[in-house]
Amino acid sequence: MKKEITSATQPLRGVIKVPGDKSVSHRAVMFGALSDGDTHITGFLSSADCFSTISCFEKLGITFLRDQDNVTVRGKGLYGLRAPEGEVSLYTGNSGTTTRILSGILAPQPFSSILAGDDSVNRRPMRRVIEPLSEMGADIKSVNDNGCAPLRIRGSQLHGIDYVSPVASAQVKSAILMAGLYADGPVSVTEPSLSRDHTERFLSSCGAEVATKPLDDGSYRISLKPCAHLSAQEVRVPGDISSAAFFLVAALLVPGSEVLLTDVGINPTRAGILKVLRQMGADITVTVKAERPEPYADILVRHSALHGVDIRGSIIPALIDELPVIAVAAAFADGTTTIADAGELRVKESDRIAAMTENLRAMGAAVQETPDGMIIEGGSALCGAQITTYADHRIAMSFAVAALAAAGVTVLDDASCVAISYPSFFDDLGALLR
Repeated sequence: MKKEITSATQPLRGVIKVPGDKSVSHRAVMFGALSDGDTHITGFLSSADCFSTISCFEKLGITFLRDQDNVTVRGKGLYGLRAPEGEVSLYTGNSGTTTRILSGILAPQPFSSILAGDDSVNRRPMRRVIEPLSEMGADIKSVNDNGCAPLRIRGSQLHGIDYVSPVASAQVKSAILMAGLYADGPVSVTEPSLSRDHTERFLSSCGAEVATKPLDDGSYRISLKPCAHLSAQEVRVPGDISSAAFFLVAALLVPGSEVLLTDVGINPTRAGILKVLRQMGADITVTVKAERPEPYADILVRHSALHGVDIRGSIIPALIDELPVIAVAAAFADGTTTIADAGELRVKESDRIAAMTENLRAMGAAVQETPDGMIIEGGSALCGAQITTYADHRIAMSFAVAALAAAGVTVLDDASCVAISYPSFFDDLGALLR
């Protein structure tokens, strides 16, 4: 579905509540399924990716009651999942989160299964979970022997592991920890910097023994003891800061704008964008409303003159999904912005480094692509262009924002992909411009 977006002729004004956090929604379903009793979720993200997770667990014998963004999961405990029917029976759609974390859950089950996603997911690297799970004793194979899904998983007895991850990846860490619930001894994951910690928070609130320890070299070790059961709970899903990011940047770029975003998750392992935008000169006020289990706040953002910054190192995992729209902000900022240590962007739904470079250049920005990021010379006058989204929701939404601050008309070749994480994105954006 093509979509035309014209330059904003008036400021963005109003109050918006973005949909629930995708990462938290995925995990709420997973932990609800493995807990004893009913888990009640409010603020669930009704998007294609999260429905893929629900669909997989329905095929594993879990019942769900849904009423808009309220979901009840009828948990069957750690040992209550049943074998799915059919050869390729667990379809994860476009969700890499579902594919990787579910691999860890399925590895110790007393049955066999196959995980497969859409073309995008089936191109994404899965060796990063295959290898540590195999070290734990899992029988997990890439069906096409290319290190990607589909994955054939035959349930096995798992043992403890002390795994040193080469990348800071919440999905890899979560797959190992979920498998570790069933292991015959403790497991630990050491990662070079702390990735998003939603899984650890869920484990703790469900009654598992999990601990995070910073190490002298700057890395982090997350340790878990196996447990016999998880307790059901009430889950309040905060607004997704990855979705809020597009409105933050749009308001910063369009003169006269002032937008209040309510109940947005500000988990420290996710909120790197707030720090970076403030470093760029953004006028952002955060009013914290709750601290635990997932902190959330109201965020007020006003149009601001931005300048370039250097983005690299340990902050990257805390804003990896927001880097595309941060790159848009950088293109309109004064000076140079350098993004480095972000090679993970190349193995998302698209190669986001290449996609952002190509499309920003099409709009007239001066961008140099590097192996692990971009160098963006801000300050050029950007114009509308034909944008190739590569069916990537974050690329589509990033250039919808860029279009508002650029001259003329911008055409997205595929706007339907926003349904992966934010089905009402264009309606919400339009409401702020009325």
